[in-house]
Amino acid sequence: MSLDAATPSAQRPVDVVALARVQQRLLRAPAPPWLHGEVARRMAERLSVIRLQPARVLDWGSFVGASQDLLAQAYPQAKRVAVEQDAERGAATAAQLKRPWWQPWLAAVDVLTPPQVAPGESQLLWSNMTLQGLADPSATLAAWHKALAVDGFLMFSTLGPGSLRQLTALYGRAGWPAAHAPFVDMHDLGDMLVAAGFADPVMDQEVITLTWASPQALLQELRSMGGNTAVGRRPGLRTPRWRDQLLSLLAQTADAQGRVAMDFEVVYGHAFKPPPRPRLTGRTEVPLADMQAMVRRGKKN
Repeated sequence: MSLDAATPSAQRPVDVVALARVQQRLLRAPAPPWLHGEVARRMAERLSVIRLQPARVLDWGSFVGASQDLLAQAYPQAKRVAVEQDAERGAATAAQLKRPWWQPWLAAVDVLTPPQVAPGESQLLWSNMTLQGLADPSATLAAWHKALAVDGFLMFSTLGPGSLRQLTALYGRAGWPAAHAPFVDMHDLGDMLVAAGFADPVMDQEVITLTWASPQALLQELRSMGGNTAVGRRPGLRTPRWRDQLLSLLAQTADAQGRVAMDFEVVYGHAFKPPPRPRLTGRTEVPLADMQAMVRRGKKN
């Protein structure tokens, strides 16, 4: 899958060339995967726990995250900013989100690439099903921390290691290389959040089981979500004979109604950006921006 999550180590068992190619295909698709929209809906149900009413909301990975309408409904008065991986996807998203001339009261949505995001200006950063497709998730967590204002809130989702267990088992029985690159464990994600500077991370997960009427429909759906980016995958194109063998093996897993199933472990993460704290040493130096943030927080309290 292109929806590959990283391990906490710097060296990822992911073919970065294949990952980039699959990501480009996802970003050029006519619509995000159906599962992404369903996860966005479930994650939006959690917004009720946030008492904060953000003035500025970052939707990181807006197109793939399929969350624009949900965020607009939840925060109609907020300034929403869509963040896309590259300028081409950003231009397409901007066209989709363009305010109709007959609805001038609708809030305009800015579209930026990650380097264009101003630091410390957003109270909520939302990212649905995008972290797993990035080459360096640790760097992205650091960028999220930088983009949030002090006391800002982060909400994200990604796939966990319980995903595609049926496909993994099938590949193992057939003696084939890995079906997909590994997904990150939610506990490791929590550690990565703390390392990035976030506070009070809360991680949880659920397993969503999808079924299809045929193995062909299953493979078509999986392709819409990504592709195999595992380092040890078999190089080159697969043959029609291999595909027929895969379809036959998948058909053997069908239930009494003839439907084939696949599990997706969805990991949800929440965390705050705490106020900066200077390190106490013999000589303590505090950056001006951090000092200003601490003064503003003191006035509010």
